[in-house]
Parts: sequence; structure tokens; C-alpha cells
Amino acid sequence: MATMSFRSIIQDIKGEFGSISRKGFEVKFGYGMRSRSQSYRDAGDHVMVADGLRQSCWANMPPELLRDVLMRIEASEDTWPARKHVVACASVCRSWREIMKEIVKSPELSGKLTLPISLKQPGPRNSLLQCYIKRNRSNQTYYLYLGLNQGEEGIDDGKFLLAARKCRRPTHTDYIISINCDDVSRGSSTYIGKLRSNFLGTKFTVYDAHPPICGARVTKSRSSRPVSLKEVSPRVPAGNYPIAHVSYDLNVLGSRWGNVYRGPRIMHCVMDAISASAVEPGGVAPTQTQFLHRRIDTSPSIPFFRSKSTRLENFQSVPLSSQNKGMLVLQNKSPRWHEQLQCWCLNFNGRVTVASVKNFQLVASPKSGVSEQAQENVIIQFGKVGKDLFTMDYQYPISAFEAFAICLSSFDTKIACE
Repeated sequence: MATMSFRSIIQDIKGEFGSISRKGFEVKFGYGMRSRSQSYRDAGDHVMVADGLRQSCWANMPPELLRDVLMRIEASEDTWPARKHVVACASVCRSWREIMKEIVKSPELSGKLTLPISLKQPGPRNSLLQCYIKRNRSNQTYYLYLGLNQGEEGIDDGKFLLAARKCRRPTHTDYIISINCDDVSRGSSTYIGKLRSNFLGTKFTVYDAHPPICGARVTKSRSSRPVSLKEVSPRVPAGNYPIAHVSYDLNVLGSRWGNVYRGPRIMHCVMDAISASAVEPGGVAPTQTQFLHRRIDTSPSIPFFRSKSTRLENFQSVPLSSQNKGMLVLQNKSPRWHEQLQCWCLNFNGRVTVASVKNFQLVASPKSGVSEQAQENVIIQFGKVGKDLFTMDYQYPISAFEAFAICLSSFDTKIACE
């Protein structure tokens, strides 16, 4: 072992993954997260990989050497799909997983989405992380990808991140969000949250399926006052933690002879758990390091436990015009009227190619009390590039999950604004 080069060790470890299971073992993003070209991995694959590696020469590798090897694997596999080997190493056993969790940096520091928890962590600072959303009209499902691959047969799906399914109700609409594209349901262990709209499609609430981390605030029924998690525990229903509120307003530019002239949508978003100071230089946003259990008193041995008695009616939304002191408030960046094109325009830096009322850029609102420079930075941008293809870019302090949920609100029909 001592005479082997690190390159040989790394190649042998990668080869070990391939030789353990030749039946289409493909490393996913965790908990069913995969692209359509990747085969599904069930619990038996985990056992097969772990047992195979325990029987191999890597089982007795000295901890110092193991950490060095895993660090080199993480550094060498910079992009997907090669980065699947990093996730494979974290799936071997608990000791390997703990080492990989220390080695793999959060998106804020690395600019990469690697482990499942990175979907709940803020994006990179000072740069937008580029993603795509594909819409399937037939089953009212939306898929978020890290990127698109241009191949000989055309455009192929990039790395799958999240999926959402639209569920219409008599008085509202829900968008169920999951990290498994094959099981987008509230009862699934891969359910991580939802977006709920009112009847008119003008007000939305983003719910997290897991308790907020320390310092985050939730809203208790019969009161719009933000309170701490300890104050509402244990009355907070499992899987119903409001973390953001989105509203759309009608933009009437004027009227003449009975005709109403409407401008671009007016959009506001209040991030309950993020302080306004997070958008300033050196500001800090809450960052999860693991998926928290949905109930405060849930046993750690039962992750992703979900109660069927959950009722979102126990919560009410925080009014967007008040009670948001200290919270980060986002608003859409005002477009400019282009005389030659006769349309409203925004600079998406080439990321949006099709004009649509759904297109928007979100920046920090002056109501947040942040500096003028912070108000100029685009935190989320969303726009159309094809019939059912959209770009979604985001950065610190917003996470992929939060950005995806906010962008889903743009798809919903807005009776009062259209």
C-alpha cells in the first residue's frame, strides 16, 4: 500500500465502485435525485456497495491516508457527472460519510451542489449559480436541473436537483417539492417542502418540511407576529414551517376609454428566516448542515418522519406590508421600456431569450434598510428560453430550494394580475 501512488489508489477506489455492481449502479444526488439517463438505486445497492468495500483492501486503510485520498477525489472530480464519485464515497459507511461531510464545502464557499443538504444551503457569494427548470405540461410537473448537456442528439437533461408537482384544490394550489423525480408526493420520505397559493394566485407561502435551524422564525396561528421555534414548540405541526411569503400586485399604468394599460407584474418576497443584513458584505444567513427532523421530539433514528395529521391551516401568512422588520425583503427589478422593440426589457446577460410575463429579477428592497449597492445585486433571476424551458439563477443568501419555490410562483395563474 505504501508504494502505491495516490493516483493509483484513487483509480482503484473508483474501479471498486464499478466492480461491486455491474447492474447499472449509478450514483445519484441522494434520495432519488438523478437525471433521466441514470438508473435508480435502491437500498440493496447501498448494502452491496458497503459490504463490497468492507471486504476489499480499503476497509483497513489508515484514517490519515483515507482522508488524504478522499480529499484528492473531491478535488479532482470538479463537475458532474464525474462528481458522482464524491457522493459514492459518502455513501459507503458512516465513517466515510463523516469525512466527506467535512471535506465537501457548502455552495457559499465552493459554488458547487454536491450532497443533498446543499439544496437547503445558501448559494455562492458574488456570483449566480446557473440552473434550469423544465416544465411537463402533461402531468403538471416541474424539474430543476443544475445544467443542460449539449450532445450529438440534441439537448439532454443536466444534473437533476428537485421536482415539483402542481396540485389544484378548490380554494388554493399546492406545489409539492421533492428530491426524488419519481415520487413527488407529501407522503414520501423525499418530500422537503411545498409552495401554497391563494385562490387568486397573488399570494404564496413557502413551507419547509423540516424545522428551521437556530435563529429562524416561524408564524403561529391567530397572530402575524414572528416568534422563535422554542415559543411554538411542540404545537408546530410537522412539516409546516413557513419560511417565505411571495405576493404579486396589479401594475396599472393608466386607463383610457375604458381600456386598462398594465405594466409588468409587481412582485415582493419576504424571507422569514433570513436577516436583511445577509446581503451586505460580511453578512451571514442561516446555513443547515443536515436535514433536521420534522418534529422537535422525533427520535433521531427515524429521519424524514411525517405525520399524516399535518394541517397547514394552523398557520397564516405574515403580511408583506408589516411585521417584516429585520427580515430580508426582495422585490422585482423594474424593467425599462424599449422604444424600438416596444416591450419591457431587463438585462439577463444572455440567460433569457424569450419575452414572457413570467420573467423577473429579484433584488433587495429599500424596505430592508440595506445599502444602495446591495439593492443593485440580483439575488434571483428567472426567465424563459424555450416553450417549456426556463433558466433559474440564484446566489447568497438564497438556497436552491427557496429559489425554486419562488420561481414556481411565477407559473401559477394570476387571475387578478392578468
